[in-house]
Amino acid sequence: MTIPTVHVTRTSTVLQPNQSRVLLRPFNPGDEQRTCQIIGRIMALPEDQIAPLVQGICDKFCHRHEDIQKVCLERYGQICDILPQGQELSELRRQLIGSYFLAEYSLESAALFNPSIVRHPDQTGLSTGALRFVLSLRATGEGHVSSITFRTGIIHPDKSIEVLTPVGFLTEPRQIANPGYDKPLFERKLAELNLNSEFTRRIMGKLPDSFTLEELRATLKAEQFRLPDGMTQKDQAAAQGVWMLARSNYEVQFQPGQELSERIIFPATPSQRNGIEDARFVCFQNDDGSLDYYATFTAYDGKIVVPELVETADFLHFRFITLNGPAAINKGMALFPRKIGGRYAMLSRQDNENISIMFSDNVHFWNESTLLLKPVFHWELVQLGNCGSPIETDAGWLVLSHGVGPMREYCIGAFLLDRDDPTKVLGRLREPLLKPNAEEREGYVPNVVYTCGFLIHEGDLIIPYGLADHATSFATVPLSEVLAAMEPDLAVTT
Repeated sequence: MTIPTVHVTRTSTVLQPNQSRVLLRPFNPGDEQRTCQIIGRIMALPEDQIAPLVQGICDKFCHRHEDIQKVCLERYGQICDILPQGQELSELRRQLIGSYFLAEYSLESAALFNPSIVRHPDQTGLSTGALRFVLSLRATGEGHVSSITFRTGIIHPDKSIEVLTPVGFLTEPRQIANPGYDKPLFERKLAELNLNSEFTRRIMGKLPDSFTLEELRATLKAEQFRLPDGMTQKDQAAAQGVWMLARSNYEVQFQPGQELSERIIFPATPSQRNGIEDARFVCFQNDDGSLDYYATFTAYDGKIVVPELVETADFLHFRFITLNGPAAINKGMALFPRKIGGRYAMLSRQDNENISIMFSDNVHFWNESTLLLKPVFHWELVQLGNCGSPIETDAGWLVLSHGVGPMREYCIGAFLLDRDDPTKVLGRLREPLLKPNAEEREGYVPNVVYTCGFLIHEGDLIIPYGLADHATSFATVPLSEVLAAMEPDLAVTT
């Protein structure tokens, strides 16, 4: 049997990490005592030196950051509680103090890779046959800390791919100060975390069906003083668990005037301390036909990796959601773009080697998984995983996979699932679609091509992919050729 040829076209577009793209972040040089000492030295500066110092900071950094003086004042406001009460300071001195507790962080100093791509919510003003897209990327900087950055681009009618030049400024979103929570959902998450003690039941019993973070804080504080001797050690641990769960489910908001390439999602919780890695965005169609964008990602605290979820309708307002249940483990969870049989569906990797599939009535909870594919071919014998969310075609659900082979080489393959019952594998490719060529082998991690999501446009697969965990490029592949090359006799799990 002759296997049809699959023609892969690599584009000339390469997105390289740019060390000049810097973000202003809080700088904490030490404990409160050292902070006070630093502020004391700044307070000792004569008033006539303050304005020239502030002006010098503005001259040096205003072209790198938007409204640098406002940012310095905001940072001052975050640390001013340790200053003596009743002390009046000029605005310029407050700006100067704030500047000493800020630092630039180069988001992309190490790498810009592992992209995913989705249809942009705004398709106005385009020529017939063109498509505007949102590209998310993993940006890695100092300390190997990863965050999510964005680009926009256009697939033109002639099939050329244009990624728009990013703006010069970078901005983190504002955390919504007092987010709300659904009590039944929160209680279910507590139970999944084995935090269903008498203490947590008493706390939850005092809260309304919909409560805010401040209401939870007040309830926990009241419990602290309920008994003369305060809370027991066991109840203190439970209270910390309740509070950590609440803080791990949070919301952020960008300003509408900020360009998409200006928006940076930086780690914000203890579980994300060392990185938000490999976001797999998908445009999800709800039961009523409306669209939301979900992304599964790997949160890394320096020791443990856990899968988490982020949701947005407009790439301005993002909700971060913990994933719970015994099947919500490991890396590489990827959500299907609609419910199947009335349930959410997700691909996952439960055991570091194989691809599994799971279903749930709630996108936050994943309890059981079914083995879908095991490594079979020489280029995937170390492990298999998905390369983003499945895409629906007339032939079935098309999934890109990654396989790890000899010399820890990562390649991109593909397989096909039944539309109505995606536990059925209809076919898979014997050979990878993409494997590192001579120009793609060198980088931060050699011999790797990898993607976190693709799309189909005008009969072609549009695949953005990471090069050696360093940079990002694009490839296009005719969908018809991929489907024709699927071998049904390989649709087995062993």
